[in-house]
Amino acid sequence: MGLWDILLGRTRPAPPDLDQLFALPSAAVTLQAAAGFTPTGQGAVCFATVEGAAFEQAHREVQALLDADADRPGPPVELSRDSYGYSWLLSRRTPDQLPELVNDLHAVNSAMEADGFGPQLLCSLAAFEDGTGRRLALVYLYKRGTFYPFAPLPGQDRRRDNALEIQVRAALASDLRVEEDLGRWFPVWGAPGL
Repeated sequence: MGLWDILLGRTRPAPPDLDQLFALPSAAVTLQAAAGFTPTGQGAVCFATVEGAAFEQAHREVQALLDADADRPGPPVELSRDSYGYSWLLSRRTPDQLPELVNDLHAVNSAMEADGFGPQLLCSLAAFEDGTGRRLALVYLYKRGTFYPFAPLPGQDRRRDNALEIQVRAALASDLRVEEDLGRWFPVWGAPGL
């Protein structure tokens, strides 16, 4: 950043730090103690939809990378598109395999970044639930290097549990780099795995 940028108040966005994802397993322990949420074993990576042979090759590479792991229930990674036109790669593990799920999310992000699709990466999420069926996602914003909680209300159409999200933010403040700007806590309606 140059002197003019400083004088004019311009800031440079934080570079993506995919290693922040590795903080999720310890944050999960805090989340369970503070709010009773446990991992579901599902996580996803969201990116702007990309067409073409280069992306298909990158998807095959990710599939092959994750296929090598035999400790996985079901297919290694599933590709889908949501109603907004974004693509999602969903990974499934057993609920006790959160570290392995985090490795999957990191591998997908890293592979896409290495293949030149870093600018299309939007977010990654790991899903959690409590004993009453409430769902929660810890969402990692790729371009910000921060997390935020997203808690859709069960049975409600496009409503979220803001009180729970604020409670989770407070509980995880020392475990994760939490996004301070609440305006960036985007809803991820219909996210696979949530």
